[in-house]
Amino acid sequence: MKRSILKHSTMIRAIEIKKDFPILNENAHRKNLVYLDNAATSQKPKSVITAMTRYYEEFNANVHRSVHKLSELATEAYERAHEKTAQFIGAQSGEEIIFTKNTTEALNLLAYTLCKNLKAGEEIVLTEMEHHSNLVPWQQIAKEKGLTIRFIKVGKDFRLDIKHARSLITDKTKIVSCVHLSNVLGTINPVKELAQLAHKHGAVMVVDGAQSAAHLPIDVKDLDCDFFAFSGHKMLGPTGIGVLYGKKSLLENMDPFLFGGGMIAEVTLTDVKFADLPAKFEAGTPNIAEAIGLSAAIEYLEKIGMTTIAAHEERLTEYALVRLSTIPGLTIYGPHNTTRRGAVISFNVEGIHPHDLASALDRYGVAVRAGNHCTMPLMNRLGINGSARASFYLYNDTRDVDALAEAIGKAKTLFKV
Repeated sequence: MKRSILKHSTMIRAIEIKKDFPILNENAHRKNLVYLDNAATSQKPKSVITAMTRYYEEFNANVHRSVHKLSELATEAYERAHEKTAQFIGAQSGEEIIFTKNTTEALNLLAYTLCKNLKAGEEIVLTEMEHHSNLVPWQQIAKEKGLTIRFIKVGKDFRLDIKHARSLITDKTKIVSCVHLSNVLGTINPVKELAQLAHKHGAVMVVDGAQSAAHLPIDVKDLDCDFFAFSGHKMLGPTGIGVLYGKKSLLENMDPFLFGGGMIAEVTLTDVKFADLPAKFEAGTPNIAEAIGLSAAIEYLEKIGMTTIAAHEERLTEYALVRLSTIPGLTIYGPHNTTRRGAVISFNVEGIHPHDLASALDRYGVAVRAGNHCTMPLMNRLGINGSARASFYLYNDTRDVDALAEAIGKAKTLFKV
């Protein structure tokens, strides 16, 4: 690898992009913030903040309920957000896009609705690297209904054991649910292949795209997944808005998860007819401003191009893997090359607890995450209690990686290891 060329190719665009992010220009508490906690949440560009402010200042109103001009403008923007999101991930139309409050709610919606008619002894297949949000909902429903959950193993190369997957997914399997990009290992899982296996046995394929939607070009039709869930706040959008994509034919045959206003076509004192998609699954006043913010975030990402973002992050991750691997006593968890790997690097430094390390790095202006990252079973599988985690995005460059490496060196001196 020619590091000088790599630095040039990843730095120029990131420097320009950072100008669009107020918090990265001059943080209220610290200048020159090195923000490497993007797997937890991303920073927001001015265009997203402006779009949400404009809604509140110019056409704040509820959607679908009134005929006055403000409501018409709000409804138009809200419905446009569905269509824009559908285009972003290659869905057929906005009817296949359900807005939730986050990925967690989307996955809970699926767990409760898809498992409603399953029988005791039928099976759900997950993996050992799932986030708690794609484990606990299935786990709790399985206990209630007597279902069996099986787990695809993670190999020594930090990738899924596909041979094991083939042995687990059988005609007893009704649901396969898998994280697309691991928030700990950075592994990009072969969800298209898993979808083929699931469909071969008559099961549905659910993809947790919380990490991947922000960093990779997504085409749900190409993946042939039945459902795909992700969050706005990890992809430059606001908190409080999540997305559940589902194939129209499946969504139409599913029962709603929440009941109330806004999702009704007709109701009597004894019965109800639900509204058409997507309103059927969006009970109550929705997250209008947040949907508008998500729409603005998608516009920002599309101007740069998801393929460009993915290539930028691949080069940056390659640089970071080499740079961090030179630090004595530092262990990286995840594939050590960028093939089928995302911009997430979890690591530990011998002799320093990950929480202490993260606190020390913060002292030097570098923001990372530390802990079990809501993946306790995976931590047990790796034989650790937790790790530090650096996660990159389009506004990061090699200078940020260098700042991280230098801060780790200072932390080692601080803790005398």
